[in-house]
Amino acid sequence: MSQKVSDSKRDVVPALNRREFARWIWRQLTSMRTALVLLLLLAVAALPGSLVPQTGVDARAVEAFKSRHPDLSPVLEVLGVFNVFGSPWFSAIYLLLMVSLIGCIVPRSMVYLRAVRARPPKAPRRFERMPASGRFETDASVEDVLAAGRRAIGRGRIDVVTEPDGQSGEVRAERGHLRELGNLVFHISVVVVLVGVAAGALLGYRGAVIVTEGDRFSNVLTQYDDFSSGASFDANDLPPFSLELDDLTAEFQLEGPQRGAPRLFEAEGTYREGLDGPEQDYAIRVNHPLSVGSTDVFLVGQGYSPVITVTDPEGNVVFDEAVPFLPSDGTYTSSGVVKIPDAPEQLGLTGFFLPTAVSPGEGQASISAFPGAANPYLAMQAFTGDLGLDDGTAQSVFVLDTSDMTQVMNDAGDPFRIELQPGQETTLPDGTVVAFSELRQFARFQVSSSPLAVLPLGGVIAGLVGISLSLFIRPRRTWVRARREDSRTVVEVAALDRVPRDELPDDLDELLERLRDALDDRQTP
Repeated sequence: MSQKVSDSKRDVVPALNRREFARWIWRQLTSMRTALVLLLLLAVAALPGSLVPQTGVDARAVEAFKSRHPDLSPVLEVLGVFNVFGSPWFSAIYLLLMVSLIGCIVPRSMVYLRAVRARPPKAPRRFERMPASGRFETDASVEDVLAAGRRAIGRGRIDVVTEPDGQSGEVRAERGHLRELGNLVFHISVVVVLVGVAAGALLGYRGAVIVTEGDRFSNVLTQYDDFSSGASFDANDLPPFSLELDDLTAEFQLEGPQRGAPRLFEAEGTYREGLDGPEQDYAIRVNHPLSVGSTDVFLVGQGYSPVITVTDPEGNVVFDEAVPFLPSDGTYTSSGVVKIPDAPEQLGLTGFFLPTAVSPGEGQASISAFPGAANPYLAMQAFTGDLGLDDGTAQSVFVLDTSDMTQVMNDAGDPFRIELQPGQETTLPDGTVVAFSELRQFARFQVSSSPLAVLPLGGVIAGLVGISLSLFIRPRRTWVRARREDSRTVVEVAALDRVPRDELPDDLDELLERLRDALDDRQTP
């Protein structure tokens, strides 16, 4: 009984102390398997950022998504799905991947340096156990065979070793160290890309702004509709420049199954770099941004801005501006808000705009049939009361808070409906005139700066070079051994690929042929 107890005690594995446990955790984290898992996990974690609108890219799209999915949105908000690349869980995977890769690269680099300095290994005793080997006899001396073997092998690190008695010797050759160098360069390039992206996220900024034809934008924080920046970026460091939008061209497919699909978006105007730089012309198209210093201005969207003129009952113009209506679908059905604080009683208008209005049937609401402005139509409802602008609280220009307002009704007690086309006007019950003066277009620009953007690009290029080396370089060890037996010299040749390949036997046959030819040349008088 006591013997069984002692055996069971002897079989129990002792617990790891803190130092040993920390070392075990470090080894698991810095293994190549863990790095690959983290890289795959990072790719999977980035998928929501492509499928769900991101606050830092298009806050308006996020708001539209939330309005369409009111039950799902709170859950996604808690999980940080609307800001995937700035979420704690994504950052944790990102940092763990960097630590894992660096922990893999450093010791592997040390091993590689030792391997590069090491001389080719000694030939194995029994060549017939090698994947490819051959043997023949010749009248040439051992010294001639070794010299011919060196020439036949060609490039690579080669050592020629001869025994003191001169009766035997061998050629040791090794090549293909660039393969492992390619692997290291590839893994280092991944770290470089990660560092470059992280630096751009910390030091860069990104903002979105809507500019209507005829309006000007200056690169100051107050003119942005949406703005986000890295933790190390100071908004006071925004580079000074301004641009004016003169004309926006939007072309759509007119016929066929892709009718209405966008074909061309181009914004044209002038810009000025710095506070007193000369005016220069620009033309921005999709994927062809305007570069001003380290800042790029991208054209990411387009829409319509009806020019709305409001005249009070005394005939005073209290509002005359182009109001952007934000598109919500492929036919550019757009919604917008007009706030007029200077009317006799604060006035708010909210409604929708249809670029090509059609009526699907009698008694049914009009819809937009095409994104181009073929039949513009504006429909709004009016509210009077407190717009909430006097308490100093910031609010969106695209949202009308009607909690402290009263809807304007017609004589029948129904909501007063404003329906206009360009050039038309309507009069509210109190005598206020609302006119649809003209139709303009707006461009949605994304202004962004990513410092050290060349770092990820360089990392990608280096990674392509590294992976090409690792795919096409063939690490191989080759041995030629010669020994004198009686009046003949026995020549043995063997080769070993560190990465198994089917062509090794054929390559060895070619080496044997070159060696025989070299010996025949040496023996020819």
